[in-house]
Amino acid sequence: MEIYYTILFFILGTVLGSFYNVVGYRLPKNESVLYPRHSYCPNCHHTLSRWELIPILSFLFQRGKCKHCHHPISFFYPFIELLTGVLFAVSFYSFGFSYQLVIALSLASLFSIVIVSDLNYLIIPDEVTVSVGIIISIATFIGRGYQEGLMALGSGVLLFAIMYGIMLLGDFLFKRESLGGADIKLMFIAGLSLGTVLGVLVIFISSVVALPIALGLYIANKEKVVPYGPFIVFSILLLFLLKVDVNTLWQLFI
Repeated sequence: MEIYYTILFFILGTVLGSFYNVVGYRLPKNESVLYPRHSYCPNCHHTLSRWELIPILSFLFQRGKCKHCHHPISFFYPFIELLTGVLFAVSFYSFGFSYQLVIALSLASLFSIVIVSDLNYLIIPDEVTVSVGIIISIATFIGRGYQEGLMALGSGVLLFAIMYGIMLLGDFLFKRESLGGADIKLMFIAGLSLGTVLGVLVIFISSVVALPIALGLYIANKEKVVPYGPFIVFSILLLFLLKVDVNTLWQLFI
């Protein structure tokens, strides 16, 4: 039965991943994610049929090209669908039906949308961050109780303040904007989901992962602006799915 549900969550993830592509591409351009209801080819604006909207499979059947104009379809679309499907399946496998599953699915959804929006537009829509924050807060209060729910909110606020301080320091040292406002808001999600100590660890992990990639892009393409949001959410999701806690950290260092 567990395998059956895991497969169902994978399928659900691929379907929602297709929708997250729409969210990630439209919201940064201030376009509605509901209207127009139909999806279309970004090159010829051909309205896609239901058979062209099957997650992952439609890309394979069409050999990565639009059926109408034969323009190549970005590999980004099936990648996000597959990624979301895998993350949904792993989330269920890790937590089963629990309040932690709601948090994990929310973080997985945030990760997929942030990848699309931040990599393509260097924008993380506030609507997404706020929605995920509300869902995680509700799940935390229901699953952990009123007192621990308030503590989680406090951790979120504290991590937000810490990241804001880092931004001010970076702006002062580099004489330009060092972090985006959306990255700071993501740290609220880190504190809310993981607590203060692990939230600080998110800053460390995301920086370590992002630094070599940023240096590589700068050397290869002289790219000076690298989206930091995906690294933050990746670090949050990684720690949450691995069920890392403060006691585990103490055991590593003692």
